[in-house]
Amino acid sequence: VFWMFFFFFQAKKAKDQNKFIENLQKGDKIVTIFGIFFLIYQVNDDGTLSVEINPGNYIKLERSAMSMDWTAQQNKAAVAGK
Repeated sequence: VFWMFFFFFQAKKAKDQNKFIENLQKGDKIVTIFGIFFLIYQVNDDGTLSVEINPGNYIKLERSAMSMDWTAQQNKAAVAGK
């Protein structure tokens, strides 16, 4: 029974992560899995995101490098601070 619950919750978390990645849009504030904060400048068709690191300087990141949990914490803290 323990293993059934373990796999169920892991599958649910993976499904939520995929939904989060698919719903990323321009202007969203995100946190990567390595803890760097970015603002999405453009969502590319090749599965990447363009983010601005300095005015006029952009880098491409894989969508899979975004952390759903850390992004949710950062956005919750921003709302609580207002």
